[in-house]
Amino acid sequence: MNAKRLSLIVGLLIFALLLVACGGEGETVEVTRVVEVTRVVEVAAEASTQEVAVEFAGAGDTLQTIVDRGMVKCGGNANVPGFGYLDTATGSFSGFDIDFCSAIAAAVFGDASKYEVTATTGTSRFPTLQSGEIDVLIRNTTHTFTRDVALGFDFVPITFYDGQGMMVRKDSGVDTMADLAGGTICVQAGTTTEKNLSDYFSANGIDYTPVVFPDAPTTLDAYDQGSCDGFTTDKSGLVSNQILLAVPTDHKILVEDMSREPLGPLTRHGDNNWNDVVNWTVLCTFNGEFLGVNQDNVDSMLGGDDPVVSDLLGETGELGQNLGLSNDFCYQIIKQVGNYKDIYDRNLGPDTPFDLARGPNALYTDGGILYPVPFK
Repeated sequence: MNAKRLSLIVGLLIFALLLVACGGEGETVEVTRVVEVTRVVEVAAEASTQEVAVEFAGAGDTLQTIVDRGMVKCGGNANVPGFGYLDTATGSFSGFDIDFCSAIAAAVFGDASKYEVTATTGTSRFPTLQSGEIDVLIRNTTHTFTRDVALGFDFVPITFYDGQGMMVRKDSGVDTMADLAGGTICVQAGTTTEKNLSDYFSANGIDYTPVVFPDAPTTLDAYDQGSCDGFTTDKSGLVSNQILLAVPTDHKILVEDMSREPLGPLTRHGDNNWNDVVNWTVLCTFNGEFLGVNQDNVDSMLGGDDPVVSDLLGETGELGQNLGLSNDFCYQIIKQVGNYKDIYDRNLGPDTPFDLARGPNALYTDGGILYPVPFK
């Protein structure tokens, strides 16, 4: 193996070890995945001298592949209640992210049930998408420069604006991060969560002692057992984990954010049309809420006088056809899965154990930052 190829492989292995989600599980890198991607690098290196054509997995007509297969393959989470959770008794996934996978199926097939979810971890998710095993990754994944550019992915509009936060006991007297001065913080090893914690507390002159654990379950358990004064991960993760504590109501999440974590779906770079399909699936849900079209009233909105609504629901124009979909693809999404508010409330809203305020995830007209690009 020449020095150039060795350098590529070593760089890839180091890169894979670093690419763990902020708030991710901190799992050991799956060697089989790294080997698969390493082989791609080896072939690519050989191509420079042997003129071997290597096609990136993202190239080609993903939509046609999905149609021929008869279902959309999504990468999801199996361990974050409210966002992506696997009920081992029934074998079914549910959650906010899972509903967006279902929405893509509704757009492509007019049938929201035509999808399957592959459970991915913080370290397996990117190789699984790169290899073509899944069509789209929808798993509390932060949009960053490196993931967008260096890994060859394309993100779509953010579906959940998040930030790293802190959970403490209500009777601790802690109301702000500064109140944790001199305290201990439970945090997962090998993730950017640990670095964000260090950076934030250092920048704000707060002394603390990190208590580091190898994965999410042991970190949460240690906090629940009283080993630390605080527990940190993304706020979406804190909300999900809180219901798993022995007495959830004994705990609270502080208001402050330690980082920016814009979460959303991503596809492989190289197939703009498929990325457009996922992109406009998300924007359909935003527009539905903005225009007051929801799962309950969508049928009554058909045949109305508002041309903007008619365009959205595919009664006029050929917007769907331009994507290779039925013109009523957004109608199918809203009818079968719902608009953004329907999806949010069903999984995270007032009638769920989480009762998570919309905050920045509200429409811009309601004080949030969701801005629906128009269907026209």
